Amino acid sequence: MTDEGLAGAAAVLEGGDPVAALEWAVARFAPRLALACSFGPEDLVLVDLIGRHRLPIDVFTLDTGVFFPETYALWRQVEATYGLQVRGVRPAQSIDEQAAEHGPALWTRAPDRCCHLRKVVPLTAALEGLAAWVTGIRRDQTPERASARVVERDRRPGLIKVNPIAHWSHDDVWAHLYLHDVPTNPLHQQGYPSIGCAPCTSPVVAGEDPRNGRWRGSVKTECGLHVGDEPLGPVGALTSARPEPAEPGEATSKDFR
Repeated sequence: MTDEGLAGAAAVLEGGDPVAALEWAVARFAPRLALACSFGPEDLVLVDLIGRHRLPIDVFTLDTGVFFPETYALWRQVEATYGLQVRGVRPAQSIDEQAAEHGPALWTRAPDRCCHLRKVVPLTAALEGLAAWVTGIRRDQTPERASARVVERDRRPGLIKVNPIAHWSHDDVWAHLYLHDVPTNPLHQQGYPSIGCAPCTSPVVAGEDPRNGRWRGSVKTECGLHVGDEPLGPVGALTSARPEPAEPGEATSKDFR
């Protein structure tokens, strides 16, 4: 697709119904089209739209092995509610294998490298062969996402990125979830507005930025999936192994709360 055609589509779809953006993507890219689902509120809006409108979009999640137990339970609930499969994509190494090679609790010493190994590398493998992928990012989430367009060229060559709710607000997201009775993570009602891996996620207090609960105490605000990779030094074989599908909850996460 040409840059001119992509810019024109982004202009037409801007501010419109997210279903229109999803249908636009299906018409052009299916079956080489997938949603990367984190089970956050925004991604659940998209799963709800895909499920209710029966759109032929593959759905996968990056199972890092350290999800909260509540997230694994939500995974099963989402599949049962919508009658669809959410594929689990795993890193090449288990938590124990990673600890043996890089030391225990890598996320406390080198969170960027941990995210790279457990999220960025598996995502790269999962996107291989696709023409486009769908995300739930919103412009007001972080400064890095402020310029996101509804459809845009991904930083990975040959790939289109579709962000159907880029223009939505936090309130827009939750209004949709309540209106359509979409399953959500119960941790949201316990002070966790943004939920990632258990050891790197903490509750926030009233008045805090919702993203402050991610990688608390560091300057890190992104896991690396939606921004350019930072230099991490040689990774060698770390990039050569393709992640394998995992069943919901197959990997056991500790309760880090």
